[in-house]
Amino acid sequence: MEKNKYPPVVLLDSGMDATHPDLAKAVQGFVDFVHERKAPYDDFGHGTHIAGIIAGDGRMSEGKYKGYAPGCPLYVLKILDENGQGTRRAVKEALHWVEENRERYGLRILNFSLGTENNNSRNQEEVLAMVDRMVELGLIVIAAAGNMGPWRGSVTAPGSSKKVITVGASDMLSKTRIYSGRGPTAECVCKPDIVFPGKNIISCAASVEKTGWYCSKSGTSMSSAAVSGLTARLLSRYPDMTHREIKYFMHSCCTDLHLDRNIQGWGRLEPQLYLHKNPRL
Repeated sequence: MEKNKYPPVVLLDSGMDATHPDLAKAVQGFVDFVHERKAPYDDFGHGTHIAGIIAGDGRMSEGKYKGYAPGCPLYVLKILDENGQGTRRAVKEALHWVEENRERYGLRILNFSLGTENNNSRNQEEVLAMVDRMVELGLIVIAAAGNMGPWRGSVTAPGSSKKVITVGASDMLSKTRIYSGRGPTAECVCKPDIVFPGKNIISCAASVEKTGWYCSKSGTSMSSAAVSGLTARLLSRYPDMTHREIKYFMHSCCTDLHLDRNIQGWGRLEPQLYLHKNPRL
């Protein structure tokens, strides 16, 4: 990989509004597993916001609201409909597409800024197994912890997978309307792995939202997207790092918030440490 070239990120979400100027150069591929349309679109708005956090170049805000990896190539897989709802079928088909095309497009990072409830049920086992397989194939899988807290065991799937890097929201752990999901999982695994700010994040807005170029959203979706962008930047410098190496490197780049492990994970990821500390030392 060319030095400082961002690796492709797969965005599994509600799509992306490719007419947004901040994202014009980011989208490299689009597959619609909901309505089977060909051109990129986002009829819910969530995916566009997430795409902006990862790869927006901030041109419409003069750089104020740019993503963590501006211009990072995105492969957008639409699995959520206009109501933000998805099906196991769409998820399975999208993950099959990733497995079939990972080498062709050099896919490295999967961003799951979404989650489903009832992650202990038999219905989720197949999806979780497929997500685990993505890790086994060498992909870095980053998933939101969900917003179903503050109850124990409220981390949503696929963030409940012990193999993925699960991200909670560091500013949504207490005294807030929306609570970051927390562990333990059904397998008694502590989750999330890390936390990162996710409250009132300003990023790209889809035209369907009619708010102008930007809007504010809150949730662990925003936190996990930020970590995906930061990881793309890390991999641009150390392209051969594995999922396991990145996961343990994150551990060394966190600030302990002195909360339970099932609330904060290893702590709040610090971007300056993550991007500038040498992971080989």
